[in-house]
Amino acid sequence: MVGRRSHTLSQARVQGPSYGVRSTELPTAKELFDASVHVGHQVRRWNPKFRPYLYAHRYGISIIDLEKTLIQLEKACAFLEQLVTSGQNVWLLGTKPQARDVVRSIAEETAMPFCLVRWLGGTITNFPTINEGLEKYRKFLAMEQRGDIERMPNKEASSLRRKMLRLKNNFEGLLGIRERPAAIVAVDSGHEAIAIQEANKWNIPVVALVDTNSDPSRVDHPIPANDDSVRSIQIIVRAIGDALLRGKEGRELRQAGKLSPLPSLEREDIELDPQFTLSEDAEMALGNLENLREKEEPKG
Repeated sequence: MVGRRSHTLSQARVQGPSYGVRSTELPTAKELFDASVHVGHQVRRWNPKFRPYLYAHRYGISIIDLEKTLIQLEKACAFLEQLVTSGQNVWLLGTKPQARDVVRSIAEETAMPFCLVRWLGGTITNFPTINEGLEKYRKFLAMEQRGDIERMPNKEASSLRRKMLRLKNNFEGLLGIRERPAAIVAVDSGHEAIAIQEANKWNIPVVALVDTNSDPSRVDHPIPANDDSVRSIQIIVRAIGDALLRGKEGRELRQAGKLSPLPSLEREDIELDPQFTLSEDAEMALGNLENLREKEEPKG
């Protein structure tokens, strides 16, 4: 990870399992480092359950082990790729402001359901009621397309548009769903705690970015990473998006009968390049970590 260690990280891209389509390419350790993925919260805020993914406490900041990040990211991407290849869909959750743009971009590229503004409690556990709200929103959208709202009295049309705005905030990315997800991807396990709790109740797998102040045991596939930095979120979510795209390509090949057998998801290690080290860069950066974290965290 960062600092002086007996082993070093890989400079070359990590090659993950192949699903008969494009090979898996993950970010390099240096790219993760440059994106501040390793920068955790202040030591006084760290969660002891995060210890397996902790590198060290330095200058009052908890430092994430990027080696563990790479391993967990690879495992999560392999899991999601296989899930999508098998024909199932994943919901993407990014309701914190730093995550919305990249989550929307990935969701649109992969045609996966998403939630960006507010997770409505009961979306999973009370799905039939949520589905009624979705049907109402679909009905309003159909009325708008037909021009029915334009022909209404102004007061009635304004009231209906306000209702549509509320429904849009809740259901914009979920319009196409007809059933509960096969898995959910959350940018911040703490921020999306309600969604994760609902998924756990229904035994739905969860992939999530987990920072040093969070409990990774609530997540099936935790990815230890800075979940406040825009750059950190982008590099992790884009890697996940690539896995989803590969899964969709694999789904098409599988339907055409051209896909090779799906490999096991039990891979535990990644190859590390012994010629590459971040020691000098890390020592120079560690002294400024507290200032960096303050700049990356949103104010207010």
